[in-house]
Order: sequence, then structure tokens, then C-alpha cells
Amino acid sequence: QVQLVESGGGFMQAGGSLRLTCAASGATFKNYAMAWFRQAPGKDLELVARITASGDSTFYANSVKGRVTISRHNAPNTVWVWLLMNSLQPEDTAVYYCAASRLAARALLQDEFDYWGRGTQVTVSS
Repeated sequence: QVQLVESGGGFMQAGGSLRLTCAASGATFKNYAMAWFRQAPGKDLELVARITASGDSTFYANSVKGRVTISRHNAPNTVWVWLLMNSLQPEDTAVYYCAASRLAARALLQDEFDYWGRGTQVTVSS
């Protein structure tokens, strides 16, 4: 069955770095755009970064631009997606979700993503 499994979250100090990992399997995710969203307490879901199916184009939210890198590896049975975050700030505290869209290149809106993981908590202390 389709699975998107996130890992790598935890408690971090401000200024530190972390790498989140998403393992996507059970569908032809090599043809899907992949993204990381986050939801902070009391706030709406926010797109953090998106990478096209081919990996040749990325999108970053203004709030993380310059601090975050999204990357992917399309292995035969599993697509791996990473989110590297540097210079962590308390404002980065949120649950981070991996998502996949059949729109291989254009997906940016929450409704354009077809599959979602359960999320991983990231907490950044000052």
C-alpha cells in the first residue's frame, strides 16, 4: 500500500541543523512532485519546499529560503526525499509533513497533493 513515512524530527537548539527524511513507497512516486509542509500550533498548514518529479526544479517558502534545501532520490521501489534545514529558529517549530502530487511539476497548493505522511514533530528552543 501507499506509504509516506517521515523521520528525523526532534528537539533542536536554535542555530542548529537537522535533516528530515521521507520514504515514499507503494506508488510510482518517481513521477510525482514531492514536498514538505509544516503546521505550527494554531497556524495553517504551510508549504515549506517542493521538488519536481525529475528533481530539476525546486520551490521554497520565503520564510525558509536560503536556509533549507530539498532533495530527492528516485530508487526503484522507494522515493527518498530530504529536507535539510540550517540556522534553525524557534519559528520553525511545527509538525512537518511529506506530501506527493501527481502534478509532477506544478503542484504548490495543499489540495494538489494526493498522498500525505503522518508527520514528524520538530521543536526548536531558543
